[in-house]
Amino acid sequence: MSDLPSPHTSNVNENSANIQSGHNVLVRQPNGDVRSIKIDRDSTVAVGRLGSFYANDLIGQPYGFSYEMVNKHLNILPVRTLEEVEDTDATNELINDGKFVQPLTLEEIQTLKQSGVHASEIIKRQIEQHANYSLKTEYSKDKYKKRKEAKYSKSFTTIEPTIYNVCDYWFNKDQSRIRDIRPDTLSQILTMANIQPGGRYIAVDDASGLVVAAILERLGGSGMLLTICDTDSPPAYPVISNMNFPSDMVQTVLKSLNWANSEQEYVSVVHAPLDVPTDEIRSDRQKNRLRKRKVAFDALETTRDLLFGGEFEALVVASQYEPSGIIDRLVPYLSGSASIVVHSPHSQPLVDLQNKLRNTPGYLGPSLTEGWLRQYQVLPGRTHPTMNTSGSGGYILHVIKVYVLHPCSSQIQHLI
Repeated sequence: MSDLPSPHTSNVNENSANIQSGHNVLVRQPNGDVRSIKIDRDSTVAVGRLGSFYANDLIGQPYGFSYEMVNKHLNILPVRTLEEVEDTDATNELINDGKFVQPLTLEEIQTLKQSGVHASEIIKRQIEQHANYSLKTEYSKDKYKKRKEAKYSKSFTTIEPTIYNVCDYWFNKDQSRIRDIRPDTLSQILTMANIQPGGRYIAVDDASGLVVAAILERLGGSGMLLTICDTDSPPAYPVISNMNFPSDMVQTVLKSLNWANSEQEYVSVVHAPLDVPTDEIRSDRQKNRLRKRKVAFDALETTRDLLFGGEFEALVVASQYEPSGIIDRLVPYLSGSASIVVHSPHSQPLVDLQNKLRNTPGYLGPSLTEGWLRQYQVLPGRTHPTMNTSGSGGYILHVIKVYVLHPCSSQIQHLI
């Protein structure tokens, strides 16, 4: 215990690998559930039924440590090592967790908790008064202890906010909000789109920003991502907040337009105040308002020029809208050999799209795949597939845009 850093250290390492004030942190509770908490300096953070703690105890600490809450302060728990568990000749035939076997009543347990008795002491007393505990196998004893720890322990483990962990958290929390995109499915989307640092990409993301967050993490602050959405203001992507990206990195890489702005015939209703006479500007408030209008107008025109300039390297779609119309609208802005990746929770929209693209010149090798994932419990001497598994992570259509030769000339033209 002495080799572990103290959570009350004053030497806070202010780098992205450590928890900082303002971060959204994922924590795994003893029962295996994961929840998101906001860490703000000089505040108190509640972790469900486990209780609350002072946020300053967590600021500056690396991700991955386990903590126990004691009087609203955090104590770092020692790392548990995976040890071989030898089976015994005992059986579970006589095991019964009823009142006769476990005479420690709920009232007695509540009294112990209110008196400040540690969770390990409660579990120890339950084991001592368990009539048939000695008849359990070593495996069963281990499961019994873990089940009681999940019930009485006031501990949690911080989880590093990688895109895998964040995607897994949202998939288990509310998979419909991220359109059933599982971590393995998301990795295939990034691979098929060939997302690399420095690239230029278009994304249509109605999956709470999961696809956008994944692309931003892969870009690492280099390149450009243009999102097309159906909101007038910059879209709110809740998943991005879990990633704790530096604000300057997002602002320099991420651009957005709504569907109306993405049309070349669109005329902005916010005109730049270029010819306002100086004598008509009567107050500082009016100057600031005109200045903001000018900045908004210039930013919009710059982003539109980026889209119309084309030569994007990939288009990634995870949208609630019909995919065929999205591709027809945005494919002219892709470069040759650009990848088009479309995800959908349902197969039929992508089957229809695949049939259409097969009969349309300019699209190479449209393929439709469904990811399949099987999780395993990996423990000494007892590695096996888990009993429950995810039904589907959705379907992915991948196709490559190519240039076609105009039948009446030797020039290579875009297919629009």
